Amino acid sequence: MNAGLAARFDAAEDFQDASHYMGHASQAAPVWGKPDMSVMKANLAPAVPFPVDVLGQLWPLVSELAEGAGAPVEYVATSMLAAAASLIGGKRWVQAWDGYEQPCILWAAVVGDPSSNKSPAIDVATLPLRAMEADLAEYHRSVMMSHAAVAERAKAERKAWEEKVKIATKENVATPSMPDAAESPDAPERKRLVVQDSTPEEMASILSGNPNGTLHLRDELAGWLDSFERYSAGGRAFWLEAYGGRPFVVDRKSQNKPLMVPFNGVSVLGGIQPEKLRDSLLGVADDGLVARFMWVWPEAITFRRPRQVADRARLEAIYRRLQELYRASDETVTLPLVPEAAKFFEDWIAENDADVREAAGLYASFAGKARGLALRLALVLEYLAWADTAGKEPETVSVASLVKALKLVEDFLKPHARRVFGDAALAPVEKDAAALARFIVKQKLERINARDVQRNSALPTLKKRDDVEQATEALMEANWLREAPSRQGDTPGKQRKDFLVNPAVHGGLNG
Repeated sequence: MNAGLAARFDAAEDFQDASHYMGHASQAAPVWGKPDMSVMKANLAPAVPFPVDVLGQLWPLVSELAEGAGAPVEYVATSMLAAAASLIGGKRWVQAWDGYEQPCILWAAVVGDPSSNKSPAIDVATLPLRAMEADLAEYHRSVMMSHAAVAERAKAERKAWEEKVKIATKENVATPSMPDAAESPDAPERKRLVVQDSTPEEMASILSGNPNGTLHLRDELAGWLDSFERYSAGGRAFWLEAYGGRPFVVDRKSQNKPLMVPFNGVSVLGGIQPEKLRDSLLGVADDGLVARFMWVWPEAITFRRPRQVADRARLEAIYRRLQELYRASDETVTLPLVPEAAKFFEDWIAENDADVREAAGLYASFAGKARGLALRLALVLEYLAWADTAGKEPETVSVASLVKALKLVEDFLKPHARRVFGDAALAPVEKDAAALARFIVKQKLERINARDVQRNSALPTLKKRDDVEQATEALMEANWLREAPSRQGDTPGKQRKDFLVNPAVHGGLNG
């Protein structure tokens, strides 16, 4: 038998075995209906791309960093904005007009499946902060050595003073005053650029020694969102305050004096999986916390080997320049919008207010906070452009920066907020059916088994039999699946719960 004929014979045997295994389901099978391909999206709003012109000359750098990380460029761009905001922090504020100012604080959440490379994208945008933190750690070591010397001197001065007090008491004379040098100074708080896991009490302590704020970086935001009340009551309230940058006082019985936080400002950056959005966003009453985030959920991309090597030194140079911004501890440096920008902003507010009135739920809350977000983004974009050049530090926020910020909010962040909040509000069966549909297409499956679906680690929300049944029923209604119960061979017993997949799902013919 020649090789070609043998291959055809083997293929025929395989087909016979499959037909027998499926209980001859292919015989006299009814004609398939047209599959509803929209079930894969579960009515999900489209993922719009990041506006290229918003980042100007920085766009090629961001694109190359994203390509190197094998991640959507939207992840890297959004992460860079949050990192830059954290470095500016309390050093600069933005003012639309008298009485309306915003701090430089951004919260960003990148959404995607476990394989979407959220973490590599965040890492590549924040990697320079690690080197900068290492420099600060070395500086802190030298500061602590000086502090140790002062502290030892204070111990000696206090001991000498205590001896004088004893003598004065014995001789019944006036008690000598304690010299200033006898008071032991508080240990200096280490300068921090990145904090990854912290309770509100620990974060307040860190902020007391970091008057310009810091970045709270979480690889998985769901854990952070679920932890607010785990350690002590009021955790969620603390983080709500940390978006505003106002002074904060922490009173604790374990402390001799109140802990003063001059700038309670923390930028937040992290990733979250779509499956966890529902619990994290809808599990508590809307208090405005989730509306403070820039939610970004792009379509997954096909990985390819990078064609360019990103200039990471350029990104580090930008971050270092932002870090070196100076302000005296007793002053607030505020950049006003130029008059023309203020007029643009006023006109846009009227349009945004109309959007708020027509919206509902979490999206309405997001749109309501968009005006503050737009101002913060305008300040960050102004300083990113400055830090990438050798020019003079800006004294105002330009029309160009404000217009770019408004474009980012309207053309990118609002559509992504609709996408995220809409998905969170979907019924679980719709989300499960969509996840199963995407899995079928990705794996090019021609049939599935309910038990195999339940056991598959790639389908984390389909671990209960009832959930699998509801998802498969939904896909049968959408003309994706058809029941094809079977059992191995001719043995008696309970049949396998198998389903045939409509060939048209993979681009084949119906029927």
